[in-house]
Amino acid sequence: MTSRLACPLGSYVQDSYDVVAELTVAMPTGVAVSDDGRVFVSFPRWGDDVPFTVAEIVDGAAVPYPSAELNEWVHDRSAAHRLVSVQSVVIDPDGYLWLLDTGAPSFSPYVDEGPKLVRVDLGRNEVDRVVPVDAAAMTPTTYLNDVRFDFSHGSHAYLTDSQPTGALIVVDLDTCRCWDRLRGHRSTSAEDGFRAVVQGVVRDGYRVGADGIAISPSGDRLFYCPLSSRRLYSVDTALLRDRDASDTRVAETVLDHGDKGASDGLETDTDGNLYATAYEHSAVLRRSPAGEWTTVVHAPALLWPDTLAVAADGHLYVSVNQLPRTPLFNSGSDDRIPPYLVIRVDIGATPIRLGR
Repeated sequence: MTSRLACPLGSYVQDSYDVVAELTVAMPTGVAVSDDGRVFVSFPRWGDDVPFTVAEIVDGAAVPYPSAELNEWVHDRSAAHRLVSVQSVVIDPDGYLWLLDTGAPSFSPYVDEGPKLVRVDLGRNEVDRVVPVDAAAMTPTTYLNDVRFDFSHGSHAYLTDSQPTGALIVVDLDTCRCWDRLRGHRSTSAEDGFRAVVQGVVRDGYRVGADGIAISPSGDRLFYCPLSSRRLYSVDTALLRDRDASDTRVAETVLDHGDKGASDGLETDTDGNLYATAYEHSAVLRRSPAGEWTTVVHAPALLWPDTLAVAADGHLYVSVNQLPRTPLFNSGSDDRIPPYLVIRVDIGATPIRLGR
């Protein structure tokens, strides 16, 4: 019997997408889209000669943002007033662009005053606020990965710390106080013995903890996942924010939502759908509020879909960067074949903006 859904051997389930940019200057990780359609990307300094770590896409090309000067950093300069290595770029509920600076070039221990959240006023194209991430919320090997904002319960940022023994970090943007949660918990840590298969190559060296992060439409749950795992987790945000709650109490609210495949980035929309990259399969998946998984995009050129951003134009934007071919994740060999991509898929969704 032949299924009516059968496809020719070697076909892809959903291979239709728009190319927003083809990038050759460096490999991108983060992507963000303002509500008026401006596209921003980040290029972490992982060993490449990266002339700028944040850019705006203008006419398909990457232009240093918010200035070339801010993107200039070398090891003998102060990191407090420069961008060291930006992993993620995210639009907040008030329409500002935030830059998550790991302060950790080449995944080395972060430099003094390096880890920080930098806010950019998109009307003036200028930095108007810098929030350092307190060392008390980190360890010497912390690697800040992604961030989500909620201004409906005060003003908070939630960050993932993706070192193998990972954590979630909460930043109170009103007081600038920072604290970590679930450090070393099974839900934030790399899974022992994890083995990925990407483009048919078996990869044993991935030891990455909490990575992808997304927030529910009401702001009551925070979704997250280690990169070195195939599980999806969520936790109660009220307890993340409560400084008096013990980590044991926080852990009691962690839910395991089951197997989703191996993912890097996560994202959500106002209808309660959750999107997850599926880096072993060159795909992006969608989980409905009822828990049903479907494929959003699946194509041979999508080697390592990294970060996701739902935009006000109804599209899901995806950065694609060939990460498994980089020297850091490929036994020192560089097998990348530029260009790297920023793509988008029409999903008819609306981004979550948890404002006051």
